[in-house]
Amino acid sequence: MAADSLPRETEVLVIGAGPGGYVAAIRAAQSGADVTLVEKDAYGGTCLNVGCIPSKALITATDIAHDAEDADRMGISADIDVDFGAMTEWKDGVVSQLTGGVEKLCEANGVTLVDGTASFTSENEVTVDRDGTRKGAIEFDNAIVATGSRPVELTGFSFDGQHVLSSTHALALDSLPEELVVIGAGYIGMELSTVFAKLGVDVTVVEMRDQILPGYEQDVARVVSRRAESLGADFRFGERAEGWTPITSGVRVTTESDDDERFEYDADSVVVAVGREPVTDTLELSAAGVEMDENGFVQTDDQTRTSTEGIFAVGDVAGEPLLAHKASREGEVATEVIAGNAATVSTRAVPAAVFTDPEIATVGMTEATAEEAGLNPVVGQLPMRASGRALTLDETDGFVRVVADEETGTIVGAQLVCPDASELVAEFALAIETDATLTDIATTVHTHPTLTEAAMEAAANAHGAAIHTPNR
Repeated sequence: MAADSLPRETEVLVIGAGPGGYVAAIRAAQSGADVTLVEKDAYGGTCLNVGCIPSKALITATDIAHDAEDADRMGISADIDVDFGAMTEWKDGVVSQLTGGVEKLCEANGVTLVDGTASFTSENEVTVDRDGTRKGAIEFDNAIVATGSRPVELTGFSFDGQHVLSSTHALALDSLPEELVVIGAGYIGMELSTVFAKLGVDVTVVEMRDQILPGYEQDVARVVSRRAESLGADFRFGERAEGWTPITSGVRVTTESDDDERFEYDADSVVVAVGREPVTDTLELSAAGVEMDENGFVQTDDQTRTSTEGIFAVGDVAGEPLLAHKASREGEVATEVIAGNAATVSTRAVPAAVFTDPEIATVGMTEATAEEAGLNPVVGQLPMRASGRALTLDETDGFVRVVADEETGTIVGAQLVCPDASELVAEFALAIETDATLTDIATTVHTHPTLTEAAMEAAANAHGAAIHTPNR
């Protein structure tokens, strides 16, 4: 339970109880520091409450329903009845269990919890407001800012929770719409589009660029795009969302192409998923002299230090990549630095996953970025149609690709688009972190039949020694 009264002083003040903040608070307390954690909304932050966890719960549920309904080739016929209300209740139960667990873990480690909004008044003090009332001030020796990010509002599309939805609103719907327009084909837009398409919603995705998942290699994105189209998603590339108007049945969204051609799409609601922005508006960072970049993210070094001595920033508020696991690692680094230990944030082996169908996961360099870095890359790849386990799962779209330095064989990156890519990428992340080589993975005995064999075969393929696919 949060403290009724504020501590006047604390050694380590953490602002924000998301994956960066609560991990930092617990780790600092474990090192023997007196720690106070201030949270204005819900413990667990965006990830646990309105992001990673609820979205993955819905993805799992919809995958089960869709797979059961689409198993005719396996000799299975099923008449699936989806109770969306019950599905949402189950999803909310998962969220409640995890967020409650965060609070208990903090308390068990001796962290003082404070409900409220913290604002800096100087380099070593914040005030805390609760329900619009000033509750007091807290002096600190060190502070860790971990306030996260929120969905960006598109001009002309202010979130109202009814006609115009953020990702948070979309994950909290209590009934299924018949039609949705989704603006943005990035990872959030694609995950939501896949969920709703599998539930039978008529989904139109508007993307101003020429492919889904901008920033990912085209052959990776193409696999997911084809699958989404087979689910019924309609992609409108090269169109900018200009505005919307209410109609009897919901909304009418207007878009415009580069050659000034205009289009209109009717739907129950429109979901805007065009990115995220840092949450700093209540922090009064200028009072502490903390500098931000042109996009509003707090500037930090590789030890999570800000421009002000004794103030650190971790997670989304400190900029890309906006990943929960990156936030947690930064939280640990911040507490290590505060404790006087040597620790830095390494970004060379931070994996990223998109929970589409199939999943995408990447880590390290692509072939192109390896060349830009001055390496002579060698690439190995296994198509999933050559994987026995993928065949038994009836999931043969996609591939596993590994990138290495040709001279040393050291693995520098991997790109996966396949079932369970989010799990399989860990082998490559570990390989990069430990400077493992293609030979290390190719000669490691992998269980058969498993999807992990694809990593072994891709590594062997880079050497021209793969057994189950033609070698390059």
